[in-house]
Amino acid sequence: MTKRWLGRWPWYPLALSALLISGSAIAPAPAGPRAPAAAAAPAGTPTPARASTPPPSSTPAPARTGAPASTPSPAGTPPAAPAAAAPRICTSPSQPALAAALSRQIARALSHTEATVGIAVADSDAGIRCRYHQWQEFHSASVIKVITLGALLYQAQQEHEGLDSYEDALATSMITESDNDAQDELWNDIGMPGLQAFVNAAGMNHTWLGQDDYWGLTEVNAHDELRLLQLLITHNSVLNAASRHYALGLMADVVSYQRWGVSAGAPPEMTVHLKNGWLQDPDLWDINSIGDFTHNNLDYSIAILTSNDPDMAYGVDTVEAIARLINKALAEGDADAAPAPEPFRHLLCMQRRFPG
Repeated sequence: MTKRWLGRWPWYPLALSALLISGSAIAPAPAGPRAPAAAAAPAGTPTPARASTPPPSSTPAPARTGAPASTPSPAGTPPAAPAAAAPRICTSPSQPALAAALSRQIARALSHTEATVGIAVADSDAGIRCRYHQWQEFHSASVIKVITLGALLYQAQQEHEGLDSYEDALATSMITESDNDAQDELWNDIGMPGLQAFVNAAGMNHTWLGQDDYWGLTEVNAHDELRLLQLLITHNSVLNAASRHYALGLMADVVSYQRWGVSAGAPPEMTVHLKNGWLQDPDLWDINSIGDFTHNNLDYSIAILTSNDPDMAYGVDTVEAIARLINKALAEGDADAAPAPEPFRHLLCMQRRFPG
């Protein structure tokens, strides 16, 4: 594994030496119809291994190797405020006034950030959907681990087998603690054909898996991440009820110091199922947060992806500022929904198999 890090990015020791984090592994640009890297670092320059002290959730990674869907704004040069499109960021046939107000609030928040941001939100109960730069490509960092988990469960279903105790232990560490070694092992055990089979089945047609062990540079977008989140909270032919509840249970058990991001401003009665990721890419930061929110028969999903953050704290603040607006609006929208006849059952304790 260490040899794969050698001789690729000579600047990386400077970036990594300032960090005490363990996070997302990194990947070269995905194969297929992706644009080639603009420039490659000279071979033969040693690069250190990953740091060993974990922070809230994912790793630094080297520069982007795939061409983004559009050119991100550099730090210090705020992107133009989304003037004309702002009123249509969020829509709702049943609550147009609420959607319009949320659109204005999100547009105002976006006008004050230097980051490139992609947003996708769906709340079927309130009838609200939000989209902002939903096709913009971002490096996944550790949010890829939800795809890995989905692929693991999908593969087990295809083979008509449950997870064994070792797979359960790896999946638990990978999601709840963002353990990169567990991610490495499951990524390699599932294999690229198995991972791609799940991505295809999930309809994530604009997600480009990172190759080899460099999973952290998988190209993702808010649209496909929302599809993944919705797969976990709706009946579908890809993941059965047991798989969905297992995944949601792990995402609800993420360790406390990693429960930032889209969870900001969530109503206290909601169960938050989330996964975060970040990396230094190469000197600016990618900060991503995705999550499902459930309570009784109410549920909604939020995906917020960012790049070009001057530092990690800036990216977290950007995500949380937007998430607070969304959570508040969706809580207001769901306030008028009819009470559930049967509560949503959180089956973690009943379904999860602990290591033997």
